[in-house]
Amino acid sequence: MDIFERITKNRGPIGQYQKAGHGYFAFPKLEGEISAHMKFRGKEVLTWSLNNYLGLGNHPEVRKADAAAAAEYGMAYPMGARMMSGQTRKHEELEQALASFVQKEDAFLLNYGYQGMSSIIDAVTTRNDVIVYDSEAHACILDGMRMSLAKRFVFPHNNMENLEKQLERAVKRADQQGGGVLVITEGVFGMAGDLGNLKAVCDLKKKYDFRLLVDDAHGFGTMGATGMGTGEHFGVQDEIDLYFSTFAKSMAGIGGFVASGKDVVDYLRYNMRSQTYAKSLPMPMVIGALKRLEMLRTMPELRENLWNVVNALQSGLREAGFDIGATESPVTPVYMRGGIIEATNLILDLRENHNIFCSVVIYPVVPKGDILLRLIPTAMHNLEDVKETITAFNICRAKLQAGEYESETFQDISALRV
Repeated sequence: MDIFERITKNRGPIGQYQKAGHGYFAFPKLEGEISAHMKFRGKEVLTWSLNNYLGLGNHPEVRKADAAAAAEYGMAYPMGARMMSGQTRKHEELEQALASFVQKEDAFLLNYGYQGMSSIIDAVTTRNDVIVYDSEAHACILDGMRMSLAKRFVFPHNNMENLEKQLERAVKRADQQGGGVLVITEGVFGMAGDLGNLKAVCDLKKKYDFRLLVDDAHGFGTMGATGMGTGEHFGVQDEIDLYFSTFAKSMAGIGGFVASGKDVVDYLRYNMRSQTYAKSLPMPMVIGALKRLEMLRTMPELRENLWNVVNALQSGLREAGFDIGATESPVTPVYMRGGIIEATNLILDLRENHNIFCSVVIYPVVPKGDILLRLIPTAMHNLEDVKETITAFNICRAKLQAGEYESETFQDISALRV
């Protein structure tokens, strides 16, 4: 069969909804200043869909630093990959600052978090190694394992008893092959908001020989006494062998980093293909990241504001009888029951009649019959936003339970596109 003919007939598990949802449910356009209140289809909406945890995305000091760096260097400098012609003192300064903050010997700056994580896994493992990973691991981890030649074993999400069983198998196989074992989990799981059981994972190091890679994209800047991340939260930062995070969440930027011992980071500098063959991160993004990191470190009030909103939102939802799962992070899932029609009409009602914009997740990302509304609180939200949202959720839940969303009572989605 012709490749193009095949992809025309089979759009994929998410792409199958393209005609019905493009421009509204998928690829929607949020416009205006980055804020808790933005424009969607020409009207203001209260938005809970931005990973701008500390409110740095549009902070005046960040805007000033970004603008000054762009004016001085433009968006092209430095040209070329870092190994060849794209290295600068500022890139090194950012790496040193990141390593110091997360209490590791060294750090390596990455152009993007997604490609960075995938490339880390590929770089540190061989066909003789074994990877053991959490079943709820992010897509970038799954793609990294697909690139790797290592054998892999999966354990059910946060199931420490099963993890130990997989470690027994993994260590035995690695010993037979002359390889090692890499355990991969997350600090904060970005869909459900629950935490990886890092303390229990690290405790298993006393019994089994393995290295630990933690994806802390949602934990960096939000978790721990200083915002260092989930390792600090559990008191096990020293036991994380490879610490990874992205700038796309708390830092509200582009890029990421991996931190570890100096020898390991030096190895990654010369062996991560996604960085060796990619243009260096532009200088305005590097200088902007330095400013963001400085504010993250020196302005604890940003994190305090975030958690004031988080606590109000999550406690309010629980008191109203909503199921928000086992979240212990700012990520706030709200679970409801219904099919795709109910989910569609529920979101239409929230956006069109209550001016509330949040992300919706349905099958195949969650089981059939489940609806997951994912809210991301930020330091830019306030308690009035929380109150307004819970009121709207109460109204929409009552309609859902009464069956009012079962029939397509709203106008065709294609007519709503702008």
